[in-house]
Amino acid sequence: MPPRLIAKSGDEAPPGPPTDGGLLGGRVKFRQPEKGYRVAIDPILLAAAVPAQDGERVLDLGAGAGAAALCLAARVKGCRVDCLEAEEDLARLAAENVSANKLDQRIIVHVGDLRRPPADLTRGGFDHAMMNPPYMKLEAADAPPDQSKRKATVDELGIEAWIEAALRFLKPRGRLTLIHRADRIDDLILALAERMGEITLIPLWPRQGEAARRVILRARKGVKSPARIQAGLVLHKEDGGFTAEADAILRGGEVLEP
Repeated sequence: MPPRLIAKSGDEAPPGPPTDGGLLGGRVKFRQPEKGYRVAIDPILLAAAVPAQDGERVLDLGAGAGAAALCLAARVKGCRVDCLEAEEDLARLAAENVSANKLDQRIIVHVGDLRRPPADLTRGGFDHAMMNPPYMKLEAADAPPDQSKRKATVDELGIEAWIEAALRFLKPRGRLTLIHRADRIDDLILALAERMGEITLIPLWPRQGEAARRVILRARKGVKSPARIQAGLVLHKEDGGFTAEADAILRGGEVLEP
């Protein structure tokens, strides 16, 4: 079954011809637009942090060209992933990436806004939701002139809308995993208040001794267990290369331990 493109988005100009590349040390074939927003390590770290198991369903909100979904499906062989992406050109590219990796039976790509998702996305039907939402607040953003970069980096909807979408689709006690800027932790906690618990924060430090710039957050729908902070992950050595722990995740496809 080929990946499905469901619904329609705006008639925007394509972001340029796609370029070939690979993720997880080449295990995952990946194409992305030549210009505009380019995938870095964040979606790979996000996928490594999702505690999905064989047979579980995962929703990737704002999937882009499918980097996180592809990496998760490569690691957890029995999971199924539904991708929701608002930009039709990116969704089409994600579908092509799915086919290139022969994951058509396990990953489905949908086109749609998270506030008005396609009707066949099952509400309350997912064990996990994952997201790498835009990091910059609309009112505080120095928006990039490139339209693709602006949509990927400026949160025009607000983090509450992303959390609402995850809650809508998660099963009771379902798990949310997201990656965001460390200086947005207060906004994230406020958006989750009273609706999700068992919050776990995993700091991502650029180098040993430096303040975290990114954080991975996990939470569960409808539970009230207390929050905790994990040991975290140091990404780079002093010479700029990846630490052995980070390299095992980014190139080796290892899990980011819960």
